[in-house]
Amino acid sequence: MTVRPIVTLGDPVLRRPARDVTPEELASSEVQELIDDLIDTMRGAHGAGLAAPQIGDGRRVAVIEVDHNPRYPYKPAIPLTIVVNPVITPIDDERYRSNEGCLSVPDLRGDVERYVRVRVEYLDRNGERHGDVKVGLTAGTFQHECDHLDGVLFVDRVGDPTTFSTWAQFDRFRRAAFVAEVEALTARVDS
Repeated sequence: MTVRPIVTLGDPVLRRPARDVTPEELASSEVQELIDDLIDTMRGAHGAGLAAPQIGDGRRVAVIEVDHNPRYPYKPAIPLTIVVNPVITPIDDERYRSNEGCLSVPDLRGDVERYVRVRVEYLDRNGERHGDVKVGLTAGTFQHECDHLDGVLFVDRVGDPTTFSTWAQFDRFRRAAFVAEVEALTARVDS
C-alpha cells in the first residue's frame, strides 16, 4: 500500500474516460493493490473520494469515504466504499447547489448543480454487484467521483464562474451560508 502523487488539472489522464475493469482484472493483485493505494492516497490527502485517473490510472475504479473528515465536517458519514465500473442514474430531476473542491484542482472551489437522489450501480472490490440509492451530499460525492471516471472535472460543471474561490475565501465569505443550506438539505432528505 502506497500514498501516490495526485494528478492535477492539465494532465490529459483527467480528461479521458476511464475504461471498465474486467472480472479477471478486478481479481488480480495489480487492481487490488490499486484499490489499496487509492484508499491510502485519499486518506492521506483528507479527501472524501478519489478516482483512479487522479493517480494516473485509466481504469474505472474509485473509492469514497467520509469519517470525521477535517476538510468536510458538514458531510454525512460514508463508510469506505469501493466502486468499480459504476453507473449513476438520477431518480428524479430535483437538484441542489453544492460547493465543491477537488484534490486534482488544488485550492479552488465552485458551485455545481447535483442531483439530490441517484441510484449507483457498481461492483465492489470482490466483484459483488450493488445497486444503492444515495441522497443529498452523499449523492453529490458519488456524482463527483463518477464524473472523474468520465473525464469530467467539477470546474466543467460550474455554471457561474463568479462562485469560484480559494478555500480561504470560501471559509471567510461563503462557508456559513453553504453549511446552513446543506444541513437543511441533509435534515430533509436523510431523515
